[in-house]
Amino acid sequence: MKTKAVRLYGESDLRLEEFELPAIKETEILAKIVSDSICMSSYKAATQGTKHKRIPNNVADEPIIIGHEFCGEIVEVGAKWADKFKAGDKFSIQPALVDENGPVGVLSAPGYSYNYIGGDAQYVIIPEEVMTNDCLLAYNGDAFYLGSLAEPMSCIVGGYHANYHTTPGSYVHKMEIVEGGSCAILAGVGPMGLGAIDYAIHADRKPSLVVVTDIDTARLERAASIFTVEEAKANGVELIYVNTAEEGKGPEYLKSLTPGGKGFDDVFVYAPVAPVVEQADAILGFDGCLNFFAGPTNPEFAAKFNFYNVHYAATHVVGTSGGNTDDMRESLAMMEAGKLNPSVMITHVGGLDAVIETTLNLPKIPGGKKLVYTGISMPLTALEELKDKDDDLSKGLAEIVERHNGLWSPEAEKYLLANAPAI
Repeated sequence: MKTKAVRLYGESDLRLEEFELPAIKETEILAKIVSDSICMSSYKAATQGTKHKRIPNNVADEPIIIGHEFCGEIVEVGAKWADKFKAGDKFSIQPALVDENGPVGVLSAPGYSYNYIGGDAQYVIIPEEVMTNDCLLAYNGDAFYLGSLAEPMSCIVGGYHANYHTTPGSYVHKMEIVEGGSCAILAGVGPMGLGAIDYAIHADRKPSLVVVTDIDTARLERAASIFTVEEAKANGVELIYVNTAEEGKGPEYLKSLTPGGKGFDDVFVYAPVAPVVEQADAILGFDGCLNFFAGPTNPEFAAKFNFYNVHYAATHVVGTSGGNTDDMRESLAMMEAGKLNPSVMITHVGGLDAVIETTLNLPKIPGGKKLVYTGISMPLTALEELKDKDDDLSKGLAEIVERHNGLWSPEAEKYLLANAPAI
């Protein structure tokens, strides 16, 4: 079977090519990819080439398919898996292949390491180790793009599960955020921060107070229009948005929002900026946990941390950079139940022919997640710019997006797949 895919040959050397897939083995599965959301990790892999720890050294001769946040349908199942999967099943994949002994190996991630599987392709061959490590996950939702967003959403979910708290006199830590406690999400109105707000409001285990900060009024107002104070209250959460660039809205003010002004139990940092990290440290309460979620690109990144409070107030820090398979399952289940809507992350859509330019220029493109549909041809287009275009496809999409409060939706996906030109 022929497939079109974006393949990596070296540093910033991405090529959209058509090539023949080999026949699947009895241990493999043939699948059709429908959607892939482009991650900053793909930018790092594409620009670093073999310097990236997950990119094989022989990509110049054996190129890999990029993209790891993807969703699609199974086409053909090898005999070994015929009792568990069938043609037509929708799926998502946990790309970080980990078994009980740790990572499968350097060649352990679809979208980084394999010749025949990655999200930016029309058809792929899912290798045996994906199924062996239980990383091929059933998805029963209405829209493929939600399955693509299960991976970034799982990173957010993993952050909430990774936080921990202590008990005086015991060396056993209590995992998870404090239920009914105070939670702050700093620099929290970017795409991943919005997902963190969504989860905080709608998860079974939730705080009673969530304070979301940023320094951009327009972005804060947009977040407040998506996740309203009223909706949060209906779910038992007091939600407060704060512009910390305004005078008098620093750490002391933020702490004053917590019960008794004692500070926050859980603080998430969604931007790798030293003043934000230091602000997070300053608003921690006793036994407060700081989750440094946003990964810096600078290996020398550092910020001040109050070690007096570490010693006397039991404050502590964790860092999370991804979710595990259980986190993905939780994300998928919550989306299928309508409890999570990661549509808020998406700001741009495009086709397979938009992948190369988008991936190599990702840090320069403003907004949130860039979503691509691998079977169509379409330049990367911001959702807010659809209304300014003259073609019928854009006009139709613009009307749908407007009806959904400016967000991408299952309705928009169906319209796009039915009307966009095939690549």
